[in-house]
Amino acid sequence: MRERDVDAVTDVAIVGGGPAGLTAALFVQKNGLEATVLDTDKTWMHKAHLFNYPGIGSQDGSVYLETLRDQVDGFGVDRRQGVKATGAEATADGFRVETDDGEAVEASYLILATGANRDLAETLGCEFDDDVVDVDVTMETSVEDAYATGAMVRAEEWQAVISAGDGAAAALNVLSKTEGEHYHDFDVPADADAVFGGMADEE
Repeated sequence: MRERDVDAVTDVAIVGGGPAGLTAALFVQKNGLEATVLDTDKTWMHKAHLFNYPGIGSQDGSVYLETLRDQVDGFGVDRRQGVKATGAEATADGFRVETDDGEAVEASYLILATGANRDLAETLGCEFDDDVVDVDVTMETSVEDAYATGAMVRAEEWQAVISAGDGAAAALNVLSKTEGEHYHDFDVPADADAVFGGMADEE
């Protein structure tokens, strides 16, 4: 892989800005780690209308996506719209992700959320099972500290809510590893003012 300038050093590099990638970014950033999302904006959500997402009666996929983007932006995620990851490799310190803008992102953890496109997982050397990326219950691949989510790990069961759950599972495992114990992101009503009030103060 050709060496390029390192544009960012972050805790978690996330490739893909659909429900899985943005949910992972939300959980990571909300709980004290830094997330960088590389997003080509090619998510299937732009072709979807949600009637089957719990808590959402009926919503256009692109509208849902804008709401989720606003949510992660409110927590300060480094979200890079229109930037494509062109390669990924494991390094001594984690991972290096090359991009089509000539820069690179280095991170301790890598979460792949590229839909049915499994090219980066293959480049990284992740094991496959029947043409899908092989992961455990935490969404971790055979490459330590690299995760795969959503359509990458399923032959046909592609749903926005499943992808979001995969992103959350990956993020919680990253948080558990960094904390050295099982981590739970569970808020209670009293937390709402502190979390969202703090977001309002920053705007």
